[in-house]
Order: sequence, then structure tokens, then C-alpha cells
Amino acid sequence: MMKKLLFTALSVIVVNAQLFAQQSVELAPTPPMGWNTWNTFQTNIDEPLLKGMVDAYISSGMRDAGYIYFVLDDGWMTMERDSNGQLVADPKKFPNGMKAFADYVHSKGMKFGIYNCAGTKTCAGYPGTRGHEYEDARLYASWGVDYLKYDWCNTDSLNAREAYITMSMALKATGRPIVFSLCEWGNHQPWLWAKGVGQLYRTTGDIYAGFDKNLSKGTWTALSVLSILDKQVNIRQYAGPGHWNDPDMLEVGNGMSFIEDRAHFSLWCMLAAPLMAGNDLRKMSDQTKSILTNKDAIAIDQDPLGVEGFRYSSADSLETWIRPLSNGDLAVCFLNRSVQPINVSYDWATHVIQDKISNTDVDFTKITYKLHDLWTKKDVGTTKKAFKQSIASHDVVLLRLSK
Repeated sequence: MMKKLLFTALSVIVVNAQLFAQQSVELAPTPPMGWNTWNTFQTNIDEPLLKGMVDAYISSGMRDAGYIYFVLDDGWMTMERDSNGQLVADPKKFPNGMKAFADYVHSKGMKFGIYNCAGTKTCAGYPGTRGHEYEDARLYASWGVDYLKYDWCNTDSLNAREAYITMSMALKATGRPIVFSLCEWGNHQPWLWAKGVGQLYRTTGDIYAGFDKNLSKGTWTALSVLSILDKQVNIRQYAGPGHWNDPDMLEVGNGMSFIEDRAHFSLWCMLAAPLMAGNDLRKMSDQTKSILTNKDAIAIDQDPLGVEGFRYSSADSLETWIRPLSNGDLAVCFLNRSVQPINVSYDWATHVIQDKISNTDVDFTKITYKLHDLWTKKDVGTTKKAFKQSIASHDVVLLRLSK
């Protein structure tokens, strides 16, 4: 009898795990795309500002380019829960309540996201979710929340895996499909256990608008684009449809040069990273818009095969990144990490591309690909001839190779 009960219990666990994994794929078959308030506004948000941002989201072409989530980060709530222990949207910032704002976002054809933290308080000192997981999840569902970013401040001795599983179960118990973004900073290697728990999981600490040098914040260090890039190299096997490595939000339009922004965006597309913009959409330059809405680059990020790219070679500050795509295509990104221009002369015939994760095996002496530059939007030859080009400091060339 005991063996039969144990077998039944194990069967239920296996079935539930398979079901949750399938739900994750359905919620995020490709990396989520959206916009988050934090990088530009931190906690200085309110309903009029954000409604204007929703409108700019649409008029800028962001929504039509594939960005779908509008996410409120920290600072949307009052400093204390109410007498019933419920979270309360700050009435000064959101006089019509959070449900009304969520309805506004939905009325514009987008999905609505919100923020909280696994600890007792959020990173900005507002009420955290610890001990309130199920009631908070029910509240979010009642508001029409479609996406939850869940941070890791003020967690003391909490077990990360257990804390995120608890919140994951609470979200699933609501019956509402809610994308779960684990923002645990990679401290507890979520790529090893977060598949089926959430749809995306941070792999590093926070990014800032710097390309090649980290920035000390006293008690912590903000990470540069290249520093975060380097931390992704050995974990690509853990990403795929429904469970994405998240190297943090985009800093495009927030202070780097146009070239660095373009490189940053290209590299995140090669990483199959969630694309969560964080610039002021109302003041977006034409250059910034041209990066964030480049549909050819976005197509690399959103490729349905869902295989993260890898660093194929690195020599003298020139890196070659390769990403296998659906239909046998390849994305190739040449990155110049140096402060000087680099002349590239890439003889395809001398390279064989092998990737066990995607079962890719390409010998350029046996097959010819057309080369299309995704930033100049021009065809630039085939793999029968060496690819030659000068690449500026901190710039990239992003190519799509098609048979």
C-alpha cells in the first residue's frame, strides 16, 4: 500500500512538472519584450506620466515592432499594507487605482506588468511579499496583471529556490496566465532550477548605461554591457522556449553612444535575451528608435528555435558570436571590444561551425550562404568570398546567413 501511495505521489509530481513546463512555453515561447519604468524613472512614477508613456509606446512604433509588456517597477505602492494586510497602490500616484491603469494598458493592445520582492521590503523600502505570496498573487490577478518582476532585496536567510517556487505556485493558483520574471541577480544559479518556476531569470547583478567598465555604487557594483556579456558564456545550454536567461534590461537610449547602443542591442539579440527597454519613450531620438525597432535584429532575438548564441572565437579584441536559427539560418555578430577600429577579413572556408546544443554542423566549403547586414539592410555577398570590413571601436557587424 505504501509503495502504491508513493508511486501515485511521484506520478502527480511528474505530471505537474510537465504541465508547468508546458505552461511556461505557452507564456513565453520567445523571450518577452517590453518596457520597464526603472532605468529612467526609478520610483518617480505616477499615472499621468505613465499614460503618456503608454501613448508614446504606441506612437513610436515599439508596440508594432513586437514589444508587448508595460511593466511598473518599484515605487507603485504605499509604504505600508492596509489593515487587512493588502498592498495598496499609492493613491497620490494612482488616484484611479491600479485596476484602472491596467485596463488602460490593456485597451491599447498591450499587457501589464508589476513589481515586488521576495523579501520583507522591496529594494526601495516598500512592502515586500514575504509571507503574503498567495494574497499578493490574488490581488495582482484581480487587477489584470500579466507579468510579475520579483526582486531579491531584504531576503536575509531565505532559500532562493524555495522562495521563488512559492511565489510561482501562488501565481499559478490564481488561474491567470502571468509571466514570472525572477530577479535574483544570478547569486543562486537560477538557470539550474528555474525552468518551470518562471519564464525568465536574471543571470547577473544590475546593468547600467556603460559599455566596457563597471561602476562602483559603494555597497554594490553596476555592471557594464561587456561584463554582463562575459557572464553568459557558459550558461547558454539552460535557455530555451519558456525559460530564458535574462542578462538584465536594455540601456539603449540612456547615455551610451549610438554605436554602443547598437552593439548592446545586437548582443542581447544574439543571447536570445528578453528585450525590456528602459528609456524615455517620449524623448526617443530617431537613432534610438532605429535600434529598438529594427525588425530584422528583433527577428534574431525572437527566432522560434530558441537557441542562445555562443562566442565562437576571440582574438585581439575581436569576437565572433554565432547563433543557430530556424530553417538552417545563422546569425553572426562581429564585436570590436577595443578602443581602436579593427579590420575584419573573415575567410568562411577556413571555419566549421559545430554546436551540439542545436545539432548545428556547417562546413562553408560544402554549403554557401547569402550574407545580409541587418544594420545597413544590405546584402553583402556570400560565404564563397572572405568578408572584409572595418569595424569601429565598440561597434558590431550583425549578419544573417541564409542558404
